[in-house]
Amino acid sequence: DNDFRDLKTEKRFYDSKAARAKILGSMEIHVKRDSTIALACSVNTHASSVIWYHGSSIVDFDSLRGGISLETEKTDIGTTSRLMLTRASLRDSGNYTCVPNGAIPASVRVHVLTGEQPAAMQTSAAIGIRAYTAMITIISVKMLLYISSLKEQMYRRER
Repeated sequence: DNDFRDLKTEKRFYDSKAARAKILGSMEIHVKRDSTIALACSVNTHASSVIWYHGSSIVDFDSLRGGISLETEKTDIGTTSRLMLTRASLRDSGNYTCVPNGAIPASVRVHVLTGEQPAAMQTSAAIGIRAYTAMITIISVKMLLYISSLKEQMYRRER
């Protein structure tokens, strides 16, 4: 039994030290069409290479699209990879994943907007806040109804 606990402790320690990528900035970004998409990924180790994916395809720097560049910087503490896509189009929307050699990857979701941000567009954070507010409202109403019914029962008993 003690051996099992030791293995779990060792695994947790190992996992906390694992080489991993981290997207710098928000995990979900919105950019206007024809602007520049700038993505950055930091790795807590010296990765020999970093590959970027758009969906399930490797980002192709030689594609006819053009305007794609990659900058990789190695420092004392790790590696930073910056992907730039100029002249953003709707086709550039989607999931981008930074995959460093020998490290856990990280992803970011990109939304390319055709004009001004539409009023109907809601970020996941706004949806979460609205859902939380609705839940609190429902719970409050239920509590008020419950308290009201208790008062009514107490009033009937006193009569």
